[in-house]
Amino acid sequence: MLVCPASANLLARMAGGLAEDLASTLLLATDAPVMVAPAMNVRMWEHPATRQNMAVLAERGVEILPPDTGAMACGEFGAGRLPSPAAIRDAVLAFFLRRERKSGPLAGLRALVTAGPTHEPLDPVRYLANRSSGRQGYAIAQALAEQGADVTLVSGPVTLAAPVGVRLVRCETAQEMQAHVMQAMPCDVAICTAAVADWRPETEASQKIKKTGDMRPPALTLVPNPDILAQLCALGTGRPGLVIGFAAETETVQAHAQAKRARKGCDWLVANDVSPQTGIMGGDENEIMLITADGVETWPRMSKHDVAKKLAGRVAGWWRDVR
Repeated sequence: MLVCPASANLLARMAGGLAEDLASTLLLATDAPVMVAPAMNVRMWEHPATRQNMAVLAERGVEILPPDTGAMACGEFGAGRLPSPAAIRDAVLAFFLRRERKSGPLAGLRALVTAGPTHEPLDPVRYLANRSSGRQGYAIAQALAEQGADVTLVSGPVTLAAPVGVRLVRCETAQEMQAHVMQAMPCDVAICTAAVADWRPETEASQKIKKTGDMRPPALTLVPNPDILAQLCALGTGRPGLVIGFAAETETVQAHAQAKRARKGCDWLVANDVSPQTGIMGGDENEIMLITADGVETWPRMSKHDVAKKLAGRVAGWWRDVR
């Protein structure tokens, strides 16, 4: 049961065990978990009686979502504002994710997900990058967490909010991502959705590169970036039991993807066509091929969240078989 907003009066009645109206009667009669989102004037929130009531409720196991701090409708400023609807939603979702960690299909599984692009700096203001939005990787991390997995998400620069119940590690370059991925080992499953830049500038200018008098562009020398997917696949001790790679292609998708799976050594590979006309890169939908040792399976176009849920279900089937 979620009590939102939880006034000082209702919290006092809950602490005192009163049942004088429908709300307080239901709260006294329920055997379900209870979460409260207090909202009141800052003086009421700081009053010793309210503090004592909150301590009593916390001791009884009531989940308390602390109020926000800010300007009040009454003109005062301080703690007591009702948290935003998004924060309340996330708190409720986090509650159920904690329960799934104990009994969900992926309970006990440690998962690593990489997402987003990498930015390879040319100078303090410019970089090489790609059009990856990170949406698919973030959706996969969320879907795994919702089924009970302990998820670490290593993300390149994106504008997405952190998935609820997921450990988020932010980075910028491929080398930084490689370091964070290796620090996250060991894990049971690694899903590499990140569009890691294949190359980076050999040198990064310490100052902004300026136009020359003859307007000729500067020479740009590139060097290879670390191949994070191949490195994970080649690990001896500590290799994830299931490594899933991604291949974003613009032509002969299946052939290129099958060759990539063999070359990298990953167990599964998710391939998609990111040609501009598909609207997939940066969009909300995806259309993929799942390539495994058993063959190629084509999934119809669907939202990236639905792709994530379906892939998480396949991971749950694998986890069930290996446990």
